[in-house]
Amino acid sequence: MPTILGQNQYGKAENRVVKITRDGATHHIKDLNVSVALSGEMDDVHLTGSNANVLPTDTTKNTVYAFAKEYGIESAEQFGIHLARHFVNSQEPIHQARIRIEEYSWERIETSDANSKFIGSEDVKHSFVRKGQETRVSEITYNGSEWQVISGLKDLVVMNSTNSEFWGYVKDKYTTLQEAYDRILATQVSSRWRFNWTDDEQRMPNWERSYEQTKKHMLEAFAETYSLSLQQTLYQMGSRIINNRSEIDEIRFSLPNKHHFLVDLEPFGLKNDNEVYFAADRPYGLIEATVLRDGVEPKIPVDLSNL
Repeated sequence: MPTILGQNQYGKAENRVVKITRDGATHHIKDLNVSVALSGEMDDVHLTGSNANVLPTDTTKNTVYAFAKEYGIESAEQFGIHLARHFVNSQEPIHQARIRIEEYSWERIETSDANSKFIGSEDVKHSFVRKGQETRVSEITYNGSEWQVISGLKDLVVMNSTNSEFWGYVKDKYTTLQEAYDRILATQVSSRWRFNWTDDEQRMPNWERSYEQTKKHMLEAFAETYSLSLQQTLYQMGSRIINNRSEIDEIRFSLPNKHHFLVDLEPFGLKNDNEVYFAADRPYGLIEATVLRDGVEPKIPVDLSNL
């Protein structure tokens, strides 16, 4: 039976690079996990085994580390742009480069005056602790003329302990869930947003500020929305970002509903007045949707979750 070669790509995945920038005694950290995928004129290597058009994946790994030194890491997006441009422009057989980056954040450890007799608390500017809130992610794709930058985050756990209800839903003979008029709403946010910066003639966004502000609007909308459903909260989060960040045209969320169930304390002669809950890790409801600027075509893949 005849066969043909379909879409293909190759590269080096999960290159861990940590860049320390030394500003005198004050140090700054960028901690990235960089994956490179290249595609183009690669039929021969699959069909005949010829490596004539193949840039070794080991070379792509080395490039990641060399670029960390040569260009520094201003932001995950900017670093990915440098890499993608290099691979496409320097290798004629390569027509597209996709760079995926996870960023792990660190914050400076504050020291007490009691330590000054050892090193001087005002001098400790090189000690850090990993932030535990979320992992920042980026995907940069370049085909030689057009860019697509999708940024986002995952594992951002948030909770409202009140101002959430869930009632008025469809009921059938299998329904046992009781309507709730005051419940905990918790989720672990996974989100991706797409920038409308697509070519070098446009003004490039400030990637670091954009991320900070997008996360800020996301959290504010979650906190300020009186929720009748997680779907409603999702839409308010996306709308707040689209309306306040002109550089973003599309945002997609995958929100697992981290259920908290009231524990029945009556067998112990105790009344549970919305105070004691059982936090269930599974099964969980999974709410996913995209929010778009009016007139924009969706381009973010819908498979944010692994389900």
